[in-house]
Parts: sequence; C-alpha cells; structure tokens
Amino acid sequence: MPVHFQFIRPRFVTALAAAAGIAVTLALANWQLGRAHEKEALRARLDALAKGPPVTISGAEASAADLQWRQVQVRGRFEPKYTVFLDNRVYRGVVGYHVITPVAIEGSERYVLVDRGWVAGTGDRGTLPQIRTPDAVVEIIGLAVIPSARFLELSKSVTEGNVWQNLTLERFSKAVPIALQPVMVQQESALDDGLTRDWPPPDLGIEKHWGYAFQWLALSVTVLVIYLVTHVRRK
Repeated sequence: MPVHFQFIRPRFVTALAAAAGIAVTLALANWQLGRAHEKEALRARLDALAKGPPVTISGAEASAADLQWRQVQVRGRFEPKYTVFLDNRVYRGVVGYHVITPVAIEGSERYVLVDRGWVAGTGDRGTLPQIRTPDAVVEIIGLAVIPSARFLELSKSVTEGNVWQNLTLERFSKAVPIALQPVMVQQESALDDGLTRDWPPPDLGIEKHWGYAFQWLALSVTVLVIYLVTHVRRK
C-alpha cells in the first residue's frame, strides 16, 4: 500500500516564528561569509604589501598607516640597555622570550623598536638568556607591525625591569624616554645573535568566519526540518 502524507495547516504564530528563524540564521550565515571574503581580500593585500620592495625608515617622523604590514629597512645601532624580554612566548613547544631592542636610526635621534626574534628560556626564572648584540651599524630588514597587548595582566602599569608580559608602543615610550617611530620591525635579516626568526602570517580569523557561517546554515536547516516534521503526518 502506498503511504500518503498530508500537510497540517500551521498556526500563524508557528509559521511566522519558523520563517523568522530561517531568515535570521540565513542572514547571519551570509554576513559571516561576507566577513570571510573581506578578510581573504585583506590577506591578499597584506601578502602583496609584504612582498613589495622594502621601504626605508629614516629619522623623519613616519606614519603607521604608511608602514604597517610593509617590508621595511632601517640602518642604525642597537641600544641593548633598553632591551625588553617578552615573557611566555612559545616556539615549537618550548617556552622562551621575544627579544625587543630599539635601534637608534643612523643620522637621527629617533629610534625604532625591533623584535629581533625568539630565544629559549634558561629554565631559571631569575636568569635571563645571554643575547649577542652587534656594536656596529647594522641594516635591519623585516615586516613593520604595530605591537599590541596579548596576555592578561593584573596591573596595567609599566613593568619594572626588562621582563614584560605585554608590549605596546605607548607603554614602551612611558618606560623609556626616547622618540620612537610608530611601528615595530619583525626582523627577518640574518644576524649572528643566536635568535630564531620564524614569523607566522597574521591570523585574521578567516577559518573562524567559515565555521560560524556553517553553523548558522546548519541551524537554518534544522529549523526548517523541525517545522516540516511537526506539520507533516501520515494519513
């Protein structure tokens, strides 16, 4: 015997709620897809900027918007007395530090911060690793970034000493009275200092948007299926 089904006439409120749920979840899925496409375009733009010819950072005051995510180069001398060790930086499962040292720009009284790379910890929180720092004028090539706070701190005051949890340009300027350019350079050029320079691309969260879009689409389908199941019966 063939099986026949009939559609139950829905109540207005039920139909309206189902339609609204489907419309909202589809709109949110579409918004997440749009954000994913926007960030993919941004990633392509950043890749193009990073692969362009290096921009020279001179002693003249620069604009962060003109330098951020670009390859830059700067000549000058490291000022090791202002070195900061960023704590709790993990590389391939090993806890260590990022070493931040300002460079006095050649022919200028202005400095630029340089993230020189990663070094493993000594295993003793009271003993910092020894870093080799050239005395001569060096040319640093790398990616210009704007450092921002990453870790939770109980206090927002500037940390005393040279081991910090977080670093921003504003915080460094308050701790060290030197004129800074508005970016930090992630050093890529080689120096015999024992530091590891392996910079991952910036995480723009593209995969997160794709995941959220899938979740909203799945929820939209779920609402539709529940509505149909509750309004279709066998005769």
